[in-house]
Amino acid sequence: MPGFADMDVETIWQNGEFKDWDDATTHVLTHALHYGSGIFEGVRAYDTDEGTAIFRWDEHLDRLFASAKPYDLDIGYSREELTEVTLELLRREDLESAYIRPIVYYGYHSLGVSPVDVPTETAIAAWPWGAYLGDEALENGVKVMVSSWRKHASSQVPTNAKTTGLYVNSMLAGEEARRNGFVEAIVLNKEGNVAEGPGENLFLVRDGELFTPGLSESILDGITRDTVIKLARERGYTVHDNVAISRGELNTADELFFTGSAAEVTPIRQVDNVEIGNGSRGPVTEELQSAFFDLVEHRGDHDEWFTDV
Repeated sequence: MPGFADMDVETIWQNGEFKDWDDATTHVLTHALHYGSGIFEGVRAYDTDEGTAIFRWDEHLDRLFASAKPYDLDIGYSREELTEVTLELLRREDLESAYIRPIVYYGYHSLGVSPVDVPTETAIAAWPWGAYLGDEALENGVKVMVSSWRKHASSQVPTNAKTTGLYVNSMLAGEEARRNGFVEAIVLNKEGNVAEGPGENLFLVRDGELFTPGLSESILDGITRDTVIKLARERGYTVHDNVAISRGELNTADELFFTGSAAEVTPIRQVDNVEIGNGSRGPVTEELQSAFFDLVEHRGDHDEWFTDV
C-alpha cells in the first residue's frame, strides 16, 4: 500500500469540521492511544454503473453504534449526520471508489484507566485503496499460516465489537505470518478451533457446501461475510454459518477463502505447507467472488445495499 502522501487526499472530517489532512491530529496523551479505547469501521465505496456508492453503509453504522455500547462511548453524532459528512467527504476528494474509515475514541483529558469525563472524538477519513492482500491474490489466492497467537474470547472482551485495541492481536498474527514467508494468518480461538483471519472472516468449501465459523467461535460478525452468505444461498448453495471448524479440517478442505471489507473475497491456496484443493482459486470461490464484484459494480437485485454519493 502506498503512503498517504501518494494518495492525493487532502481532507479528513474530525469532531464536526473538515480539516486539512495534516491538521487532523490528536494529543499524545489521548486515552485511546494508551489503552486502545476506540471503535472503528472499514467501509468501501465502489464506482458502480449508477455512480459512486457506499456499500452497506447502514450495516456498518449499525455495527459502529453497537460497538460503542460496551465501552460507553458517546458518538455524539446521529447516523444522518455521519452519513452526510461521509458523502460530502467523498465529494470533496472526488473519489470514485474509496476505503472509508470512521473512528470514535476516548480523547484527551486524564490518563487514568477509567475514561470518566474523557471526551469522545470522532473522525472519518477516506482514500483510494486497491486489493488489500495484493492484486494477484484475488486471482491466484494467498499462502497463509495458522498463527501461534490465539483469538481472544468473548468472555474476556466483546468480540462482536470492532475495537481498536483488540487489533494488536491481529497485528501479532499477521506479522508472524509475514516473517515466516506467508501473506496472511489464520487465528484459532481458545478452544483451538478456527476463528478467522487477522482482518477477515473465513469460509471452507467441502462437497459443494459452504461452512463458516459461527459467532460463538470468537469471530467478528463480518458484513462481507453476511453478503457472501446471502449471495451463496441465492445461487442454491447450502451454507452452514454457525459451525465449529477444527484446524485439521483446513488441510482437507476443497477450497478456502477470506471475506472482509478490505479483503473482499480472497482465495486461500495454501495453509502452512499444505496445498488447498489444486493449489489455485476453486470453482465455488470463483463463482462467489465473481458474484460479489458483479454486485458492487452493477448493483443488480440489491440496490438497498448502496448509498449513492
